[in-house]
Amino acid sequence: MASSKSSVSDKDKGALIAAACRDRDVPALVRLATSTAGLLSDGLRRTAWPLLLGCPEHDAPPPPWTERPPHKDEHQVGLDVARAFVYYPANDSHRQLDRRRSDLSSVILHVLRRHPALCYFQGYHDIVQVFLLVLGAHDAAAAVARLSLLRIRDFMLSTLDPAISQLHLLRPILRAADPELMAHLPTSQPSFALAHTITMFAHNIHDYADITRLFDFFLAHGAVMPIYLFAAVVLSRRDDLLDIEHEDEDVLYVTLGKLPQPFDVEFHIARTLELYERLPPQSLGSWEWWKISSSSVLRTAATVADVRRLTLQDGERFLMQQEKNIRRQQALCKASQNALYIKRHICIYRRYGYVGLAFIVGAYALWLGRRGPNARYFLYGSLGDLLNKFIGRSAS
Repeated sequence: MASSKSSVSDKDKGALIAAACRDRDVPALVRLATSTAGLLSDGLRRTAWPLLLGCPEHDAPPPPWTERPPHKDEHQVGLDVARAFVYYPANDSHRQLDRRRSDLSSVILHVLRRHPALCYFQGYHDIVQVFLLVLGAHDAAAAVARLSLLRIRDFMLSTLDPAISQLHLLRPILRAADPELMAHLPTSQPSFALAHTITMFAHNIHDYADITRLFDFFLAHGAVMPIYLFAAVVLSRRDDLLDIEHEDEDVLYVTLGKLPQPFDVEFHIARTLELYERLPPQSLGSWEWWKISSSSVLRTAATVADVRRLTLQDGERFLMQQEKNIRRQQALCKASQNALYIKRHICIYRRYGYVGLAFIVGAYALWLGRRGPNARYFLYGSLGDLLNKFIGRSAS
C-alpha cells in the first residue's frame, strides 16, 4: 500500500530495518520504528510487526477456528464488519471489498473463538482491518491474538471500567504538564478520548499511511502510549481550548473529541515521546496510576520486551485475574449501595416512625372499636408490645 517512490535515505533505512528483522535485533527495530517515517512500507512491516509482538517464528498451526463453538459477540462482529474498509483501500471493487470483509470476519472470529473469554468491543474491527491489510489474512490472526491478549486486553473485558481507568490517567498527565490548561478542561469523565485510545486511533484516522505509521510507533512502545498521544494532542491545542469559555463545557467536550485537521502524525509522535520521557506514569504520584490493576496491560505490557516475553496463556491468566477484580469491585459497589439504601431508610424511619406508629395505632383502634369490647381488651394487651418494638428499633 506504500508508495513505490523512495529517497536514498529511505532505501538506507529500509536496509537497516530488514537487517534488524533478519537479526531479530528488537532494540534496533524499536528505534527505527520510532524514528521519522517509521517502518516505511508494508513489506517491511510484515516481518517487523510480528517480531515486535513476539509472535513465534514456527508455531504449529492450530485446529481450524470453524470447529470451535460460536462466540457470544458474533452478531455484533457481523454488523461492524459490514461497515469496514470505508476509507481505505481506495478504488477496490465491490467484489474485492466483499472478499476483504470476509477475511476480516475470519480473522476476528479466529481470535474470539480460540480465546472465548475475550469480549468484542465496537471499534475492534478498525484495528484488525489495519493488521489484515498489512499482514494478510494468513498471518494477521496470530498477531491480532497477541495484540488482543497482551496489549489491548483492558478493552476486551466484560466491562469498560479498566478502559475508563486508563482514561483517568489523562488528568495527572495534563495536570503535571500544564496546570492552567487542566484547570480549564471539563471536570466530567474523559470519555471524549475513548474512541481514540480504545482503537489505537484507527477509528478516527482515515489516512492509511498515517495509521500504519502510528501503529509502528505504538507497537514499538508500551501499551500506555495511546493515552500519552491523546494527552500530547490536547496540549498541542492549548490556545484553541483556552479560547473557549470555561463555562461552555459542551463545546470543550466536543472539541476534545476531535483530532486537529490536518493531523501531523510525525509532530504528534515527537510530542508524545517528549511528554512520556518527561512524565512517565510512575513519576506522576497520582491516585489514578496507583489504582491501575497489577494485571492491566499498562503494567504487564510496559515495554516491547515485556510483550515479547509473555505467552498467550499469560494473557489469559491476566484476563481471568482482571475479571475476578471486576467482580470483586462490583460486589463492593453493590454492598456500598445497599448500605447507603439501608442508612437512608433508617433515617426516614427515625424521622417518621412515630408518626407512622400513631397512624397505625389509630387505624388499629378504630378497627377494634368496631369489633366490640373483647377486641378493645386485646388492643390494650398488644399495644404495649407494639410500642416496645417501635421504641426498641428506633433506639438501635
